[in-house]
Amino acid sequence: MFQNIENLPADPILGLNQTFQQDANPEKINLSVGVYQNAQGHTPIFSAVKKAEQQLIDSQLTKTYAPQAGDPSFLANISKLLVGNELVSALGDRLAAVMTPGGCGALRMGAELLVSTGFSGNVWVSDPTWANHFPLLQSAGLSLKTYRYYDSSLNGVNFPNMLEDLEQIPSGDVVLLHGCCHNPTGADITAAQWDQVVEVLKARNLVPFIDVAYQGFGQGLDEDAYGVRLAMSKLPEVLVANSCSKNFGLYRERTGSIMIVSATAEQTKAAQSHVLAAARRCYSMSPYHGGGIVGHLLSDTALTQEWKNELNSVRERMNRLRLGLAEGLNQAQSKINFDFVANSSGMFCYLGIPKQDVLTLRSEFAIYLLESTRINVAGLSEENLPVIVERVSEVISR
Repeated sequence: MFQNIENLPADPILGLNQTFQQDANPEKINLSVGVYQNAQGHTPIFSAVKKAEQQLIDSQLTKTYAPQAGDPSFLANISKLLVGNELVSALGDRLAAVMTPGGCGALRMGAELLVSTGFSGNVWVSDPTWANHFPLLQSAGLSLKTYRYYDSSLNGVNFPNMLEDLEQIPSGDVVLLHGCCHNPTGADITAAQWDQVVEVLKARNLVPFIDVAYQGFGQGLDEDAYGVRLAMSKLPEVLVANSCSKNFGLYRERTGSIMIVSATAEQTKAAQSHVLAAARRCYSMSPYHGGGIVGHLLSDTALTQEWKNELNSVRERMNRLRLGLAEGLNQAQSKINFDFVANSSGMFCYLGIPKQDVLTLRSEFAIYLLESTRINVAGLSEENLPVIVERVSEVISR
């Protein structure tokens, strides 16, 4: 059976990380890995998460399945965190959520829901978008097309182009939007631009599918939820894929949710039933541990505040490093103005240098970033920042 299959190439991001691990250069620097790292290069466990986890373990009396839709405390609290207490109350039973295996599971369950409706249109994604959006959605049977978003000549969002493309999308199609901290570019649209986008979606009867993987990593928990809350308050149908990997540091616990807003409570209930049926086909029951931790943490006022303080520290650290990189590069050379790096949001940004310079940094200095020039800002540190500034400046000035 297996004699005729060939090895597939490694995932571009995961494969580059494997190459980094095998590099014997003691001064190697990894700016490609997609996880938060502290100053020591470790991905820490939030103190509040650790406490919530221990309390959860100590209080557990069984390891039987959670309800198929997920832990009720997790679903209620994560909905309030992202959607906000007032809007959750206002939407009532028009809003439903299902716990999923991470944000990827949420995206896939959203795709399965669209397929189950008989949807035959296109899902429109930003150019560029997170690379895994394509296999996650296409493998469910969806067709993907792109709308213009990032303009390398501007080192930022070309919003007029984006809006022009959205205004041409056929009625009834789906538009995938990054809720905040756009991956891979780090370039977000503003609140005022969200207002315009939602108006276009409403006028053209387009359904937003919003991917929220970094709430709290951009401007703040509430600020980063602006687009989601606006869409849910203005539009009859909204899908949201939410991940707890970054803002709770629960990468390996695979904790996420798919949220559904429909025009009526009856439609939402039916949509949720199709998500549950798809989940049963794909993985049967969602893992509980991560959702249990988040649900417990967000039910405890003291733990919630401790977690918010830690999350604020993480965001502030990344902002300091981002600013330090931009200022350092601007001082060290005059070929490229790197102010756009300082203005980026979240864990990633484009460095905007030629592909050949990316390869030179890798081969000569063991500095690893993706060929798209995406870097993980959290891969910077006070220790390696001067080295990176010096070597990037040297390469682009040649």
